[in-house]
Amino acid sequence: TLQATALAHEAYLRLADQRDIGDFDRGRVLALAARMIRRVLVDHARTRDRAKRGGGKRPVTLVDALAMTGGATIDLLDLHAALDRLAALDERQAKVVELRFFGGLSIADTAEVLGVSARTVDSEWRAARAWLRRELS
Repeated sequence: TLQATALAHEAYLRLADQRDIGDFDRGRVLALAARMIRRVLVDHARTRDRAKRGGGKRPVTLVDALAMTGGATIDLLDLHAALDRLAALDERQAKVVELRFFGGLSIADTAEVLGVSARTVDSEWRAARAWLRRELS
C-alpha cells in the first residue's frame, strides 16, 4: 500500500520536475496534479506486480466515493487501462474521472478546470462511472 503522504510527496516531485508546464493557473496545476497522482499510483502498482516476492496481482481498494463497483476492490492497473479506453472514446469524460477520482476535485472545481458547467461535469461523471462500472465488472 502507498501512504497518502508518500503519494503526495511523489506527485509533487514529479510535478516540480516538469519542464514545460506553461502558465501556472489553478486549473492547469490541479489537472497536472491529478495526472501525476494517477501515474504514481499506476507505477506503484506495476512495481508491486513485478516484485520478486508476492508479485501476483492484488486488488487495490480505492476511494468509496467513486462507488463504481459498490465498494468492491478494483485492480488499479485494470482501472488505468479502462480509463485509457474511455479517453479514446470520450476524452472529456476521462478527464472528469481523472480530476474527480485521482485529483479529489469537487464537481464545481472540475467544471472550472475544464471550462464547462457543473451540470455538464455531473452528467459526464455519471456517464463515465456507468461506463467504467461495465468495463470493470
